[in-house]
Amino acid sequence: MYSVNFAEIEKLQHEGKWDKLTEIMISAAKNVQRGGADFLVICTNTMHKMADEIERNVGIPVLHIADATAQSIKGEKINRVGLLGTKFTMEQDFYKGRIFEKYGIEVIIPDEQERQMVHDIIYNELVHGVIKASSRNTYLQVISNLANKGAQGIVLGCTEIPLLVNQQDCEVKLFDTTAIHALAAVELALK
Repeated sequence: MYSVNFAEIEKLQHEGKWDKLTEIMISAAKNVQRGGADFLVICTNTMHKMADEIERNVGIPVLHIADATAQSIKGEKINRVGLLGTKFTMEQDFYKGRIFEKYGIEVIIPDEQERQMVHDIIYNELVHGVIKASSRNTYLQVISNLANKGAQGIVLGCTEIPLLVNQQDCEVKLFDTTAIHALAAVELALK
Protein backbone atom coordinates (compact mmCIF):
# COMPACT_ATOMS: atom_id res chain seq x y z
CA MET A 1 0.00 0.00 0.00
CA TYR A 2 1.15 3.51 -0.80
CA SER A 3 -0.57 6.73 0.27
CA VAL A 4 -0.19 10.08 -1.44
CA ASN A 5 -0.72 13.57 -0.03
CA PHE A 6 -4.35 14.37 -0.90
CA ALA A 7 -3.89 18.11 -0.47
CA GLU A 8 -1.23 18.06 -3.17
CA ILE A 9 -3.35 15.81 -5.40
CA GLU A 10 -6.43 18.04 -5.04
CA LYS A 11 -4.42 21.18 -5.81
CA LEU A 12 -2.89 19.65 -8.93
CA GLN A 13 -6.29 18.34 -10.10
CA HIS A 14 -7.86 21.78 -9.88
CA GLU A 15 -4.84 23.35 -11.59
CA GLY A 16 -5.24 20.84 -14.44
CA LYS A 17 -1.71 19.46 -13.91
CA TRP A 18 -2.54 15.92 -14.94
CA ASP A 19 0.98 15.23 -16.25
CA LYS A 20 2.42 15.89 -12.78
CA LEU A 21 -0.33 13.78 -11.22
CA THR A 22 0.51 10.97 -13.61
CA GLU A 23 4.18 11.14 -12.58
CA ILE A 24 3.20 10.93 -8.90
CA MET A 25 0.91 7.96 -9.54
CA ILE A 26 3.47 6.10 -11.67
CA SER A 27 6.07 6.57 -8.94
CA ALA A 28 3.65 5.25 -6.32
CA ALA A 29 2.71 2.31 -8.56
CA LYS A 30 6.36 1.38 -9.06
CA ASN A 31 6.85 1.38 -5.29
CA VAL A 32 3.89 -0.97 -4.89
CA GLN A 33 5.21 -3.17 -7.69
CA ARG A 34 8.66 -3.33 -6.05
CA GLY A 35 6.90 -4.39 -2.87
CA GLY A 36 5.70 -7.53 -4.64
CA ALA A 37 2.15 -6.69 -5.68
CA ASP A 38 0.54 -8.79 -8.41
CA PHE A 39 -1.79 -5.98 -9.48
CA LEU A 40 -2.63 -2.38 -8.61
CA VAL A 41 -5.76 -0.91 -7.08
CA ILE A 42 -6.12 2.86 -7.33
CA CYS A 43 -8.43 3.70 -4.44
CA THR A 44 -10.11 6.70 -6.03
CA ASN A 45 -12.34 7.11 -9.06
CA THR A 46 -10.91 10.36 -10.41
CA MET A 47 -7.29 9.18 -10.45
CA HIS A 48 -8.28 6.40 -12.84
CA LYS A 49 -7.93 9.15 -15.44
CA MET A 50 -4.31 8.02 -15.69
CA ALA A 51 -4.84 4.29 -15.08
CA ASP A 52 -3.88 3.27 -18.62
CA GLU A 53 -0.68 5.35 -18.47
CA ILE A 54 0.21 3.85 -15.10
CA GLU A 55 -0.35 0.34 -16.41
CA ARG A 56 1.89 1.04 -19.41
CA ASN A 57 4.69 2.13 -17.07
CA VAL A 58 4.65 -0.77 -14.62
CA GLY A 59 4.80 -4.49 -15.14
CA ILE A 60 1.54 -5.35 -13.39
CA PRO A 61 -2.10 -4.72 -14.31
CA VAL A 62 -4.40 -2.07 -12.83
CA LEU A 63 -7.75 -3.35 -11.59
CA HIS A 64 -9.83 -0.53 -13.08
CA ILE A 65 -12.66 0.70 -10.88
CA ALA A 66 -14.89 1.42 -13.90
CA ASP A 67 -14.49 -2.18 -15.12
CA ALA A 68 -15.45 -3.61 -11.74
CA THR A 69 -18.40 -1.22 -11.54
CA ALA A 70 -19.57 -1.99 -15.08
CA GLN A 71 -19.47 -5.72 -14.37
CA SER A 72 -21.65 -5.13 -11.30
CA ILE A 73 -24.06 -3.05 -13.39
CA LYS A 74 -24.22 -5.77 -16.05
CA GLY A 75 -24.95 -8.29 -13.31
CA GLU A 76 -28.06 -6.29 -12.48
CA LYS A 77 -29.07 -6.29 -16.17
CA ILE A 78 -29.02 -2.50 -16.25
CA ASN A 79 -27.99 -0.67 -19.42
CA ARG A 80 -28.38 3.03 -18.48
CA VAL A 81 -26.91 4.62 -15.37
CA GLY A 82 -26.40 8.05 -13.92
CA LEU A 83 -22.92 9.00 -12.74
CA LEU A 84 -22.07 11.13 -9.71
CA GLY A 85 -18.51 12.09 -8.84
CA THR A 86 -16.06 14.89 -9.18
CA LYS A 87 -16.51 17.12 -12.22
CA PHE A 88 -13.41 15.42 -13.64
CA THR A 89 -15.06 12.01 -13.40
CA MET A 90 -18.48 13.15 -14.59
CA GLU A 91 -17.33 15.34 -17.47
CA GLN A 92 -14.24 13.64 -18.86
CA ASP A 93 -14.41 10.47 -20.90
CA PHE A 94 -11.93 8.23 -19.03
CA TYR A 95 -14.71 6.77 -16.87
CA LYS A 96 -18.05 7.05 -18.62
CA GLY A 97 -16.49 6.44 -22.03
CA ARG A 98 -14.84 3.27 -20.77
CA ILE A 99 -18.14 1.96 -19.36
CA PHE A 100 -19.91 2.64 -22.64
CA GLU A 101 -17.17 1.45 -25.02
CA LYS A 102 -16.27 -1.75 -23.17
CA TYR A 103 -19.66 -2.71 -21.73
CA GLY A 104 -22.32 -0.93 -23.80
CA ILE A 105 -23.77 0.80 -20.74
CA GLU A 106 -25.06 4.30 -21.41
CA VAL A 107 -23.93 6.83 -18.82
CA ILE A 108 -25.79 10.07 -18.18
CA ILE A 109 -24.59 12.89 -15.98
CA PRO A 110 -26.31 15.70 -14.11
CA ASP A 111 -26.72 19.11 -15.72
CA GLU A 112 -23.95 21.68 -15.35
CA GLN A 113 -25.30 23.34 -12.20
CA GLU A 114 -25.91 19.99 -10.52
CA ARG A 115 -22.41 18.77 -11.48
CA GLN A 116 -20.92 21.82 -9.80
CA MET A 117 -22.96 21.22 -6.64
CA VAL A 118 -21.98 17.54 -6.52
CA HIS A 119 -18.31 18.46 -7.06
CA ASP A 120 -18.32 21.24 -4.45
CA ILE A 121 -19.92 19.02 -1.80
CA ILE A 122 -17.21 16.42 -2.39
CA TYR A 123 -14.27 18.82 -2.10
CA ASN A 124 -15.66 21.31 0.43
CA GLU A 125 -17.40 18.86 2.75
CA LEU A 126 -17.02 15.12 2.25
CA VAL A 127 -13.22 14.97 1.94
CA HIS A 128 -13.12 16.87 5.25
CA GLY A 129 -15.58 14.48 6.93
CA VAL A 130 -18.39 17.03 6.94
CA ILE A 131 -21.81 15.42 6.43
CA LYS A 132 -24.78 17.79 6.07
CA ALA A 133 -28.45 16.90 5.75
CA SER A 134 -28.83 19.71 3.20
CA SER A 135 -26.12 18.15 1.04
CA ARG A 136 -27.76 14.73 1.32
CA ASN A 137 -30.99 16.33 0.12
CA THR A 138 -29.13 17.96 -2.80
CA TYR A 139 -27.67 14.60 -3.83
CA LEU A 140 -31.03 12.86 -3.49
CA GLN A 141 -32.60 15.48 -5.77
CA VAL A 142 -29.83 15.02 -8.34
CA ILE A 143 -30.31 11.25 -8.16
CA SER A 144 -34.07 11.68 -8.62
CA ASN A 145 -33.47 13.93 -11.63
CA LEU A 146 -31.16 11.33 -13.20
CA ALA A 147 -33.75 8.61 -12.59
CA ASN A 148 -36.37 10.82 -14.25
CA LYS A 149 -34.03 11.05 -17.28
CA GLY A 150 -34.02 7.25 -17.53
CA ALA A 151 -31.16 6.15 -15.27
CA GLN A 152 -31.92 2.65 -14.02
CA GLY A 153 -29.12 2.89 -11.48
CA ILE A 154 -26.73 5.48 -10.09
CA VAL A 155 -22.96 5.06 -9.94
CA LEU A 156 -21.53 6.64 -6.80
CA GLY A 157 -18.34 7.46 -8.65
CA CYS A 158 -16.41 9.04 -5.80
CA THR A 159 -15.20 7.14 -2.75
CA GLU A 160 -16.65 9.73 -0.36
CA ILE A 161 -20.23 9.81 -1.71
CA PRO A 162 -21.36 6.70 0.26
CA LEU A 163 -20.67 8.74 3.41
CA LEU A 164 -23.60 10.92 2.35
CA VAL A 165 -26.11 8.64 0.59
CA ASN A 166 -26.75 4.93 0.58
CA GLN A 167 -29.25 2.44 -0.77
CA GLN A 168 -31.78 2.94 2.02
CA ASP A 169 -32.06 6.60 0.93
CA CYS A 170 -33.08 5.75 -2.66
CA GLU A 171 -35.47 3.65 -4.67
CA VAL A 172 -33.12 3.52 -7.66
CA LYS A 173 -30.25 1.02 -7.47
CA LEU A 174 -26.99 2.58 -6.23
CA PHE A 175 -23.57 1.26 -7.22
CA ASP A 176 -21.04 2.00 -4.48
CA THR A 177 -17.78 1.95 -6.45
CA THR A 178 -15.69 1.80 -3.28
CA ALA A 179 -17.30 -1.44 -2.11
CA ILE A 180 -17.47 -2.90 -5.62
CA HIS A 181 -13.78 -2.18 -6.28
CA ALA A 182 -12.69 -3.59 -2.91
CA LEU A 183 -14.62 -6.82 -3.47
CA ALA A 184 -13.20 -7.16 -6.99
CA ALA A 185 -9.69 -6.73 -5.55
CA VAL A 186 -10.29 -9.46 -2.99
CA GLU A 187 -11.65 -11.80 -5.66
CA LEU A 188 -8.67 -11.14 -7.92
CA ALA A 189 -6.20 -11.60 -5.05
CA LEU A 190 -7.74 -14.98 -4.19
CA LYS A 191 -7.42 -16.34 -7.74
